[in-house]
Amino acid sequence: MGRLGRIGESRIIAIMPNARVPLSAVLITLNAASQLADCLRSLAFCDEIVVVDSGSGDGTAELAEQLGARVVESEWRGFGLQKQFAVSQARNDWVLCVDADERVSPQLAAAIAAALAAPTCGAYRFPRCNRFMGRYLRHGEGYPDWSLRLFRRDRARWSDDAVHEKVLTEVVVGDLCGDLLHDSAESLDSYLGKQNRYTTLAAEAALKQGRRATAGKLLLSPLFRFIKFYFLRRGFLDGLPGLVHILIGCQNSFAKYAKMLALQATSAKNRQ
Repeated sequence: MGRLGRIGESRIIAIMPNARVPLSAVLITLNAASQLADCLRSLAFCDEIVVVDSGSGDGTAELAEQLGARVVESEWRGFGLQKQFAVSQARNDWVLCVDADERVSPQLAAAIAAALAAPTCGAYRFPRCNRFMGRYLRHGEGYPDWSLRLFRRDRARWSDDAVHEKVLTEVVVGDLCGDLLHDSAESLDSYLGKQNRYTTLAAEAALKQGRRATAGKLLLSPLFRFIKFYFLRRGFLDGLPGLVHILIGCQNSFAKYAKMLALQATSAKNRQ
């Protein structure tokens, strides 16, 4: 285990089966020092932890090394490409991909260890539980936020998307119990600012893929989204945080199509 023993040796012994395939945890960081320690401690059952840092100025890289991770410095490529680069830096075939503001729950760690004792699939997904406005969301858009994060790197890979990246694979994907806890400490103001940046990237990516926005999509997409997540997926059971979370998602849908329409209009004007 090397230096990883410093961040939870007793826990590793408690949850790891007698034999399993080696596992690398990989994550990308930028100024994540305030969240990183809890994340890395939750990964203590892994055989190595690889942190790909993009020039943090808050001591993220130094903290990661202190906690036993192997740090690779690399320029920013966009979320999908950066995560795939991190996967390529792992020493083991099996990788577990997490973000700095996520924690692997003990139940999920045990499920991962058990699955890798005798893998029956080339990739696995598990529910992600999102904390928003001080509450873990258990319904609506917030849960179960199924996330494919555990896979053999010769059987799956991250997409090249600059935002809303996803793992691509053609193998059978298994389901694991136990939650990946997403515990972002950012303020609502910061969260809204990030969503604004994401919708800009999403609009640009959609147009590059040949998709087009219409007035109908601009109006109906947010409405259908609200009906789906607030009523059909019972987001109302998460109280005010659930309502706010879903409404922001509806706003994001509106903003993406509005930005696409604006870009389409600019492109049409330039062609004249």
